[in-house]
Amino acid sequence: MTKRKIISFIKETWGYVVAIILIILIKGYVISPIRVNGVSMYPTLHNKDIMLLNKISYRFHEINRFDIVVIKYDGEFLIKRVIGLPGEHIEYKNNKLYVDGKIVQENFSKETIEDFSITELGTKTIPKDSYFLVGDNRVNSKDSRIIGFINKKQICGKSTFTLYPFSRFGLKK
Repeated sequence: MTKRKIISFIKETWGYVVAIILIILIKGYVISPIRVNGVSMYPTLHNKDIMLLNKISYRFHEINRFDIVVIKYDGEFLIKRVIGLPGEHIEYKNNKLYVDGKIVQENFSKETIEDFSITELGTKTIPKDSYFLVGDNRVNSKDSRIIGFINKKQICGKSTFTLYPFSRFGLKK
C-alpha cells in the first residue's frame, strides 16, 4: 500500500473506529441494556423485559426510597426496589411498611406478606452505606429479607426505562 492509500483508508475508517469506541465506553460506563429474569418485580416489571441500566445516575444523585436498582449478588444481576436507607429501622406489620415507626405508603405490592423486622438480620438500623431492597412481588422475591443488606458498592445503577416488549415501552416507577 502506498502512503496515499493508507491515509485515505484511515480517513474513511476513522469515523467508524470512533463510533465503536464510543459505543463500548457508553455501554461499559454510562448505560446498557439489562434483562429482567424472573417474577420478583411483577407486576411492575415482567420476566424477560429489557430495560436500560443507568450506571452513572448515582454518581450525581442519592439513592432514594422506591428507586428500582440493579445489584450484583452472587454472580448474578438482580432488579429490586429500595425500601430502606442507611440509618433507618424497617419493618412490615400487618402488611404495612413502617420506616422508623411510621407507616409509609407503598403502591407496588398487593400481596399479603409475613411480618418482618430488620432486627431479624441482627441490627436495629440499616448500616452505613447499606440499603434494604425488596421485590414488588414480595411472596416470590429473593431480597434483603433473605440475603441481607445491600452495600452501595453492589448497586450497579438505576433501571426505570423498559425498552422491550414495545407494548411496555416507557418509564416504570
